[in-house]
Amino acid sequence: MNDTANATTRTLVIERSFAHAPEKIWRALTQGALLEDWLMPTDFEPSVGRRFQFRSTPMPQWNGIIDGEVLEVEPPQRLAYRWDSLGLESVVTWTLTRTADGTLVRMEQAGFRADQDQAYRGAGYGWQKFFGNLESLLGGLDA
Repeated sequence: MNDTANATTRTLVIERSFAHAPEKIWRALTQGALLEDWLMPTDFEPSVGRRFQFRSTPMPQWNGIIDGEVLEVEPPQRLAYRWDSLGLESVVTWTLTRTADGTLVRMEQAGFRADQDQAYRGAGYGWQKFFGNLESLLGGLDA
């Protein structure tokens, strides 16, 4: 995990290699039932302009809802969506690059303001957990 910064926002970047084809990972990123298995319950559909929600367990001062909108769909290479929660408006971009032994998965969440350090650190923790869930899911999926 690393980050990049400019004068106003920070970007969280996580890259991980998986021993699976991009098409298999794409299914896990774009099919609602699979997203629920590794990320959160959702009504996501991979269609530009589609509004959707991720739903998690509510906590004090958070209703558990992340609002989103699909911004870019290029199967099986690139997916981007808006991620709005707790005053954080960011963009999550997935890039899948075929490698000799599988796929390099890059996730960027861009848009953390300087005053959102806690949200940035929390996202880093959360995405590491989600990547572990994704890896477990992929191991049980048919090609």
